[in-house]
Amino acid sequence: MAIGRIVRPFGVRGELRVELLTEYPEQLGRLRRVYLGHKAEPWAVEGIRLHGDAALLKLAGCDDRTVAEGLRGALVQISLRDAVPLEDDEYYEHQIVGLAVVDEEGTFLGKVTEIISTGANDVYVVVGPVGELLLPAIESVILDIDLDADRMVAHLPEGLL
Repeated sequence: MAIGRIVRPFGVRGELRVELLTEYPEQLGRLRRVYLGHKAEPWAVEGIRLHGDAALLKLAGCDDRTVAEGLRGALVQISLRDAVPLEDDEYYEHQIVGLAVVDEEGTFLGKVTEIISTGANDVYVVVGPVGELLLPAIESVILDIDLDADRMVAHLPEGLL
């Protein structure tokens, strides 16, 4: 699960400036291992600290600016077992994307392909037989999420289709 993206080296001793993609920056201090890039290459964490709206990450084996520069742009990922446990009715994005969406009668509407963060609430982009639907992630629209069944039940407000 991605928690950040390496923006650039920080200093000359291999530290990395990381743009945070997590809503739980407090989890960073307990991380011992992260995985970088598309291949999820494991790296041991020597240290991590918050720095404004970013984090500074020091990895074992990344000891100079040249090595750090080679990591620019890489996603910083963690194992799912290291993720912060969520409250009931809270989900990580990777759990929502790909769910089948049905209406209250069980009619298949499509699959969640993307989540748009609007500030007020998230919006689930659902693509299926009726085209693209934008479903606000609010209780009156999203009635049930069943991860075991890979299914979301939605109430379609009048005029949405």
